[in-house]
Amino acid sequence: MAENIINWYEYENQAHSEGYKVVCGVDEAGRGPLAGPVCAACVIMPENSKLEGVINDSKKLSEKKREELYDLICDEAIAYSISMVDEKVIDEINILQATFKAMKNAIDNISVKPDIALIDGNRMPPELSVEGRTVIKGDAKSISIAAASILAKVTRDRFLYQLDKEYPEYQFAKHKGYGTKLHYEMLEKYGISPVHRRSFLKKLSDLPDLKR
Repeated sequence: MAENIINWYEYENQAHSEGYKVVCGVDEAGRGPLAGPVCAACVIMPENSKLEGVINDSKKLSEKKREELYDLICDEAIAYSISMVDEKVIDEINILQATFKAMKNAIDNISVKPDIALIDGNRMPPELSVEGRTVIKGDAKSISIAAASILAKVTRDRFLYQLDKEYPEYQFAKHKGYGTKLHYEMLEKYGISPVHRRSFLKKLSDLPDLKR
């Protein structure tokens, strides 16, 4: 059986055929973790990228490969922007709205204004400054969204490595804030830190706070 070949420019080309000249891809990382920010990236890739066929959904790549591609994407992209929304805002407005906020900030702050944004998933952020189009599993279909997924994931992981230095007892470098067995064990032992999402830890509300 012949292997399905992905046309990584299908959604970009479709937008171009409809008259949109500048197309960006938008994706996020960090919706599910118990701690730290959610991060979104917006990327405008050139036509006929040398990275076509090399870029993929960040979840399908090793950490080493993502790190390598991060620099290559930054070098080749026409423009890119990255935005993080921290745990305090997540607790205040909820994770979905915080994700939308990070996506909108990334789009608004990119140096080249896009005509349309391809958004990973099936939920469109409200009140975008540009037209938008959702692409389900876009990080495995669109080169722009895949590039954004890598920039968002690597940026957030690097930030969690910094949090690991500030709060070594939680071992953020190992689990990146996700709800692993190790992470819950550290929460039970040390309590809730200032960088944890309290709205994600309501069942653990009786744990002590780590004062810093």
